[in-house]
Amino acid sequence: MTTAISIALYQPDIPQNLGGTLRLAACMNVETHVIEPCGFVFDDRKLHRVGLDYTDLAPLKKHSSWDAFRAWQQSQNRRLVLLTTKGSTPLPDFTFQDGDILLAGRESAGVPESVADCADARIVIPMQPPARSLNVTVSIAMCLTEALRQTRQFPNPQG
Repeated sequence: MTTAISIALYQPDIPQNLGGTLRLAACMNVETHVIEPCGFVFDDRKLHRVGLDYTDLAPLKKHSSWDAFRAWQQSQNRRLVLLTTKGSTPLPDFTFQDGDILLAGRESAGVPESVADCADARIVIPMQPPARSLNVTVSIAMCLTEALRQTRQFPNPQG
């Protein structure tokens, strides 16, 4: 049985990025996990403003803390793939698996080392110097596209 790829956002700072990620998740039919606390008030009104009507289509699960998310992730026996500028494996060289959870850190600071140490893999998107990083939603979209391609989980537009 195939377990779907998922997205996880670690304490997101910018509501517009959460909205963009939820829109991406809705279009690709993947679940999004938000690990709190967020750097903004996370309420339905603000979420609908940044995510438009796509937020109703995006499966969303909130976790009250890193520990709560980690307990859930381990109970599901799912691999955690950290998207990071400090990654050891370039995106084109990484092999995704069914059930992978793509974890993106805070826009301002990434994830703490204690969180990074829990990752089963750390991947980096190669880019042209002197560029340092991409927008978090763009990074997630690039990695999600490759994960869905490799695991043959793209949505079927015919239903």
